[in-house]
Amino acid sequence: MGGQRETFRDRVSRHVRERVLGWRSGTPQSQVLALVLLLLGVAASFAVSVIDYEIMPLTTYFVWLLLGMLLLRFRPLVWLTLAASAAAVGSVLVSDMTFNGARASALTSLALSVAIILYQSSRQRSGLPAALGEAMLADLRDLQEAQATVPPLPDGWLSQSAMRAAHGVGYAGDFLVADLSPDGRRLEMVLVDVCGNGVKASPRALQFAGALGGLIGALPPRELLGAANDFLLRQHSDETFATAVHVLVDLPTGEYGIFSAGHPPALRWDAEQREWSVDNARGTALGIAPDPELHLSVGLLAPGDALLFYTDGVVESRDADLDTGIDWLRGVARGAMSGGIDGAARRIVQQVDRGDDDRAVLILGRPLPEAD
Repeated sequence: MGGQRETFRDRVSRHVRERVLGWRSGTPQSQVLALVLLLLGVAASFAVSVIDYEIMPLTTYFVWLLLGMLLLRFRPLVWLTLAASAAAVGSVLVSDMTFNGARASALTSLALSVAIILYQSSRQRSGLPAALGEAMLADLRDLQEAQATVPPLPDGWLSQSAMRAAHGVGYAGDFLVADLSPDGRRLEMVLVDVCGNGVKASPRALQFAGALGGLIGALPPRELLGAANDFLLRQHSDETFATAVHVLVDLPTGEYGIFSAGHPPALRWDAEQREWSVDNARGTALGIAPDPELHLSVGLLAPGDALLFYTDGVVESRDADLDTGIDWLRGVARGAMSGGIDGAARRIVQQVDRGDDDRAVLILGRPLPEAD
């Protein structure tokens, strides 16, 4: 017995889906199709305007211009604006209504709108329509967020992270990459703060995250940071530098090692003392000198203990120095731990004042087992 035959509805659905996917790829064929459909809409509007101007007045043509701005690249958009403008002016001229100040104002608004739409489209550096450009940025943001996901950890371990971009936008210069060894014994994480903040730093952060994501787990920590430093130096830009903190944890034993490359010092939570202490790992930021100075600190996480990593946007402000900010963070983090490790990173970030820098907090710990 043969397979189920495709129905007319299925064929139409598949055809529409293929056309939408083609438009999202920005192919010339999809642009021609979109332009033809919009021109048919303009022609239909003009035909109605000629029959009865009150049903389809001049303001209707603004809709086609806005749709064109969303769907078309610059060159097809020029043809659409010419056709829509000609149809709009023609509908006014052929109507039997008196030409008055209101119509003159509407035609002036149309001309200004066309100029603004064409100017905005010509400034799209990606060469894509506004909707496609926004979709591409959203995909890049989602990719950056996906890279910040810590792999599922064995029982007895918990990792929490929270990030907030500067100015409330969804793009940041802070990012995290992580790797869990195939046998589940070694966890490696790098928290990075790229020079700049928000939208300006996000492309560099995404590029750097891709490079680090391909190296983490493949190189020892010191060599990994050295390779990251070489990568930034090859960019030949005064703004291409970053701070980073690297942690490698042996999960069965709780032993860890931390390298810091110009990053704010990590904090260690002592479950018995109920206090955060400052880790002593220090080093030089990446992308500044060929051989950055990197010092290793080691320790042991017992059940209930935790490590806290953060970017400078959490502790730095215009009216306080770094040491004051770290003292503030220790107090806030102590209060956040009263509810346990789970959700502590989010509780900390929520108490950071909105500023001009991105903020990121990462906590790795060994929660105490719940009492029966």
